[in-house]
Amino acid sequence: MKVVYERPKTLEKVTNHYCPGCHHGILHALIAEVLDEMGLAEKAVGVAPVGCAVLAYNYLDIDWIEAPHGRAVAIATGIKLAHPDVLVFTYQGDGDAAAIGLAETMYGAIRGVNVTTFLYNNAIYGMTGGQMAPTTLLGMKTTTSPYGRDAKREGYPLKMAETIALQGGTAFSARTALFNPKMIMETKKRIRQVFELQMKGAGFTFLEVVGTCPTNWGMSPVDATKFAETEMVKTFPLGVYKELKEVE
Repeated sequence: MKVVYERPKTLEKVTNHYCPGCHHGILHALIAEVLDEMGLAEKAVGVAPVGCAVLAYNYLDIDWIEAPHGRAVAIATGIKLAHPDVLVFTYQGDGDAAAIGLAETMYGAIRGVNVTTFLYNNAIYGMTGGQMAPTTLLGMKTTTSPYGRDAKREGYPLKMAETIALQGGTAFSARTALFNPKMIMETKKRIRQVFELQMKGAGFTFLEVVGTCPTNWGMSPVDATKFAETEMVKTFPLGVYKELKEVE
């Protein structure tokens, strides 16, 4: 019998611990699939910071280093400078990469560091209790914005894919999602693309992925997925914002 699909070898055989409806697990599986298909698992190093994203090292059977909160790109930079032939990527939440780690993420793009950053954007701090994140939507209620985010009081949501695309060292910046099969396949395509660009030495590659947080949103898994598809994308439009066509 022909095998159509099987569990990625790089995906650990462990019980999923994420909340029902969370999209982190889908993204883990896609990264594992691409690493297997490209034969890069043995030379890949992931950097996981603080938050729900930190537990990525339980799911992907590659080398990992845990970074202090927000410092993943700084750690990844050191790894890449010491081992330029290694595939290095960070796996971060929006609070980590866009709040406490904004400077590190930005300077990765400004300096054109040849690493990849995956940003899981669910518009909220997940593990630490549902606080407002830089990406929290206007009007969205969180534990630190109980009346809804107000632009006059807390400012506007930070659009990372667009911001990173403006930096000279960025080779690729895009925003995808995981709320239906079509977008899942699009995300997998972009994961392969950022890894290919990194292996060619293109520069900083960035993939923001719109995901859910049903628990802190106070929604069912189904409603959370619908919210990501109908509401999140209004503030965070999907698409490629910068793409280096040729690598020098």
